Amino acid sequence: MNIANKITIIRIILIPIFLFVLLSNFANNLLIALVLFLVASFTDFLDGYLARKLDLVTKLGKFMDPLADKLLVISAMLAFVEIGLLPSWIAFIIVSRELIISVFRAIAASEGVVIAASWWGKLKTNSQIIMIIILLLNNYIPKNIVAYLNPLSIAAATIFTVFSGLDYILKNKQVLLS
Repeated sequence: MNIANKITIIRIILIPIFLFVLLSNFANNLLIALVLFLVASFTDFLDGYLARKLDLVTKLGKFMDPLADKLLVISAMLAFVEIGLLPSWIAFIIVSRELIISVFRAIAASEGVVIAASWWGKLKTNSQIIMIIILLLNNYIPKNIVAYLNPLSIAAATIFTVFSGLDYILKNKQVLLS
């Protein structure tokens, strides 16, 4: 259990705290949830940086890091559905892609094939994070701007999510055909 893995565990621990705050009726709950989300998102950068810089890459880290990322993003989206900031069909598309690609990568790994992150995958992740940040800022942005930003960020995250999923499968279809 090295420092990079401990930071990943901290991200996982932050998820239920983030959800509790997001779904609570505290004053400024979206702002507090935003801070927690930003801290959790920063731990993703930090654990990866430390693992590479200090040569601390482990099997546990390779398993826990992407799991923590998916849990953080999926928990935010499901909470947004509950509080009415995100349509359920959008959350379904995004969560489905995450599950499909996770299973796809597991199948590939079982055959010794490593599927590296693609440009589309990085764009997908960044667009999802931006969407979550914008939705968390919902009460702090003028309504006329929210009317444009919310649908734009949701559309971008959804489109990049679908394209990145298709990209992974099409570039690595031999995994399914073997």
